[in-house]
Amino acid sequence: MISATIVIPFLTALIVMAIPRDKTTVAKWAAAIAAFVTIVLTTYMFVNYDYQKGGFQFVEQYPWISSLGVSVKLGIDGISAPLMLLTAIVIFCGVFASWYVKDRPQEFLFFLFVLVAGVFGVFGSIDTLVFFFFYELAVIPMYPLIAIWGSTRKEYGAMKLTLYLVAGSVLIWTALLAVYVASGTNSFDLEVLQKVTYEPWVQTVFFAFFMVGFGVLGGLWPFHTWSPGGHAAAPTAVSMLHAGVLMKLGAYGIIRLGMVLLPEGAKFWLPVLIAIATINVVYGAISALAQKDFKYLIGYSSVSHCGYVLMGIGTLTVIGLNGAVLQMFSHGIMTALFFLLVGSVYDSAHTRDLNDFGGLAKVAPVIAIFFALAGLAGVGLPGLSGFVAEFMVLVGTFQTYPILGILGIIAVAITAVYVLRMLAKVFFGPLNTRWVKLPDARRAEVFAMSILGFFLVLVGVYPTHFVRVITSGVAPIVTRIVGAQ
Repeated sequence: MISATIVIPFLTALIVMAIPRDKTTVAKWAAAIAAFVTIVLTTYMFVNYDYQKGGFQFVEQYPWISSLGVSVKLGIDGISAPLMLLTAIVIFCGVFASWYVKDRPQEFLFFLFVLVAGVFGVFGSIDTLVFFFFYELAVIPMYPLIAIWGSTRKEYGAMKLTLYLVAGSVLIWTALLAVYVASGTNSFDLEVLQKVTYEPWVQTVFFAFFMVGFGVLGGLWPFHTWSPGGHAAAPTAVSMLHAGVLMKLGAYGIIRLGMVLLPEGAKFWLPVLIAIATINVVYGAISALAQKDFKYLIGYSSVSHCGYVLMGIGTLTVIGLNGAVLQMFSHGIMTALFFLLVGSVYDSAHTRDLNDFGGLAKVAPVIAIFFALAGLAGVGLPGLSGFVAEFMVLVGTFQTYPILGILGIIAVAITAVYVLRMLAKVFFGPLNTRWVKLPDARRAEVFAMSILGFFLVLVGVYPTHFVRVITSGVAPIVTRIVGAQ
């Protein structure tokens, strides 16, 4: 079943390219149907995941390079199950966000679905070499997607993003090979490698490689500078996937490879990670406060909110890690909705300067409602997903590093300032007569917004199953690291 979530996007990418150029609507519907199938599959796996049993489930294994101990081994646990669901939701909504792309839409969908196949592969891989293969596959399509279909210094944004992520990949690849050689197992199987007790120096040195290498993609300060520019340059659907899903691969990699394989290294470096993550949270919020461009504001907001994910990881507590994984899901939905809304406004107004707007709620009430919903989720309003996730992260932080917890709460207050100020400036107050005829969101966009909004409310109102599933994945990792000598 997991293999289907990887194969279907690959096949979809090929199918949309095979459809005649004058049948673009057919290609878009083919992409939408394929994305819907991945939602059905990932929902089935998430709902039917046995959190009481825990561990990897829905396991598949296919031989590949036997001489090197490599096999295509797939499975999901309590951490990857909600992230698989997140990926399916965002790509489904991303297809409808791309509905009005006019410049080579089939090529656009081709790269988009190759990227998504890579993301599903990362979340579903148990073999570490296959994990890295899919990780690279998820990153590479970002360059053409931004450089060809982007805007606002798109070549610069695409190149900077690619160079930063490739540099991070070098560190990850080095650490993977080091762990493989040090294990002496002739296997890249994660479940085999995690049973090995590595030398202390191996753990200390190469956990740092994993932390920084994956941290680059996760928006870790000071390696985050590619992210806001990449967000600003990317087209709407790519921004949704970039911030909503792709950045989650960074935090996921730190947990899945760094913490699982090198527990002593994690114990040594996680205090450093949570300190840097706190800088992420505060710096990102203050930077967002200073932005005048819609996309840059949300880009720096993403840096701040991804900092909460890294803070949760750094707490090394069950509740903190629970919050980190739930924040990945919550932020993925919230930021995808944000970028969809900004894209809808920009397509009609052709400007992203906050100072150009005013009173848009009078002419675009649907966009205003969903902007308020996403903004309040970002602020952490009770009843929405952001509250549950950030609450758990901050509780875990207060249990371990109270001073950093206070800084995290200050960042929440700053977030409220820039979100509410943005809503007031853009959507309320007197209507700028320039936008009297500005159209509201189009049907395809409203459909996608409704789905994303539904999940923001669902997780906020009923997080129980999410928390139970996630706990089954993070609790064994915390136990393993806390018990490391």
